[in-house]
Amino acid sequence: MKKRWISLYVENEVGVLARISGLFSGKSYNLNSLTVGTTEDQSISRMTISLTSDEQTFEQVKKQLNRSIEVIKVVDFTDIAIHMKELMFTKISNCTQQDMTEIFRICKVFDVRAIDYNSTTVLLESIQTETRNDDLIRLLGESFPDRIEIVRGGSVAIEAISITDR
Repeated sequence: MKKRWISLYVENEVGVLARISGLFSGKSYNLNSLTVGTTEDQSISRMTISLTSDEQTFEQVKKQLNRSIEVIKVVDFTDIAIHMKELMFTKISNCTQQDMTEIFRICKVFDVRAIDYNSTTVLLESIQTETRNDDLIRLLGESFPDRIEIVRGGSVAIEAISITDR
């Protein structure tokens, strides 16, 4: 089993997201992440999908997606150099002044922004790789047990321009 990434260009029409996600659920494939947004052409949306599967299942998924009428193009990002980011919000509650100082230190190290706060709660915004966000969650969970709330958005990816980028 391997983590895999697909980028789809689809027609930007009502029901396309439901049909594509239904294709996965109908075959009992589990998605790790699904992100959708319009492209520079308002009639086309781009989906970035992450799933964990073996090679045979993944090939079957790509064939089924290519057969879908709404799908314009399927791009397999699994084994090519890409830039990928995930949006994550983290709320830390019941903070002391000492906690706030430590949170702002962590923000500097992890290149995370504090986007909202009051005297006892901080809301952080992290736009990092999935692995880096996992590391941040682990650290915050250890430092502030039972006081964090996490909301993760889907990941987005684009093919790297140079070979050395990853």
